[in-house]
Amino acid sequence: MVHVLSGRTLLHPTDPERSRAFYGTQLGLAVYREFGTGPERGTVYFLGGGFLEVSGRSEIPPSPAVRLWLQVEDVAAAHDELRGKGVEIVRPPVKEAWGLVEMWIADPDGTRIVLVEVPADHPLRYRPGV
Repeated sequence: MVHVLSGRTLLHPTDPERSRAFYGTQLGLAVYREFGTGPERGTVYFLGGGFLEVSGRSEIPPSPAVRLWLQVEDVAAAHDELRGKGVEIVRPPVKEAWGLVEMWIADPDGTRIVLVEVPADHPLRYRPGV
């Protein structure tokens, strides 16, 4: 068994500066570390229990099979804040059949980002009898 100490998601955007502005300024993710120089330098952001690294450059946008899932405390508040910062809302907050409240946005390359609120009574938080 491999003993994993840490992990991160790597994105190689088509326009690194535009992506850094999106993740750092519009989403407001805190910077964990930066490395290298120039437009293709790397920036690693805190992402809850993990990290998101924006580095390098890709000539093609990422696969639509790649998605980011970000749990937030209050999706409605996130919706208002992000809309105020000019983030395109792909789908506004909706309480799904499985009980989570989800909102979808996309980064500048079209990578879908699902912002999720886990209600207090949802099984992910609350387990009767435990």
